[in-house]
Amino acid sequence: MAILITPFSYSPQASSLYLSSKLHNTNIIYSTYGYRSSTPLRSFVLCSSQQLSQQISSPTPHPILIDKSFLCISEAKSENELWAASSLRVRIFYDFQHDTLNTEDHTKYLTEREFEALTERIAGKRVGFGRVSCINATLPFSKVSNVAYDLSTSCKFSQDNVELVVVGTLDINQCIRLPDEITGMKPKGIGADFARGYVSNVCVAKEMQRNGLGCALISKAKTVAKDMGISDLYVHVAIDNEPAKKLYMKCGFVYENEEPAWQARFLDRPRRLLLWTDLSNS
Repeated sequence: MAILITPFSYSPQASSLYLSSKLHNTNIIYSTYGYRSSTPLRSFVLCSSQQLSQQISSPTPHPILIDKSFLCISEAKSENELWAASSLRVRIFYDFQHDTLNTEDHTKYLTEREFEALTERIAGKRVGFGRVSCINATLPFSKVSNVAYDLSTSCKFSQDNVELVVVGTLDINQCIRLPDEITGMKPKGIGADFARGYVSNVCVAKEMQRNGLGCALISKAKTVAKDMGISDLYVHVAIDNEPAKKLYMKCGFVYENEEPAWQARFLDRPRRLLLWTDLSNS
């Protein structure tokens, strides 16, 4: 499995990764978005890590050290890469009972839904979103296949005749608010819909933890967000997700607000914190 790093916000109507009433109404992983559908998964879904809210799994006993000279962190350039990123998110956000039939079919279905939602957001077809960018951390297939074969086969894609594997991913959403999430308050007034942004769907493959990929993804996200004209960047994180909170605060985010207890109960998920960072002077 892999580890989830921030709350991912999926709304029932907008989400493509939300497959059960919990998935959809719970919001996913961090606070970003790839929306999920309201079709029940029942026995197949044990938990939605993002549930859009991000639940970080226990650390890998023997982390794999990667050669960072081969690591590339950039905006997704093709649909094949978006599909690989969607596959990683499903791999991280959902737990399946391995003794249950049709797990592969459900995994494929969830990936198709996430891919559809992600491509629609990036194409500007989702109401309420300005520009949306998917940022991925990738490694050559040859550097991953010998240490994490399942990851390398499920999250690979080809670019310029080179096989690569997505090992970490997140979205930047230029918008006023994310569905079913606390709304940021900065900036105020005219232009807030272009100057406010949210990081969501932050995740790193469990096999690749402890290599600084989370910080590297957030750093790249800040650069891309600033180029998009975003001055105030937000991220949602589960209140009990200490590893994720430490990551974001290390990257310069500070506390702004928190989700009311009644809203968390209504959405059947852990309460979220809203963290903020100022990009205008960075």
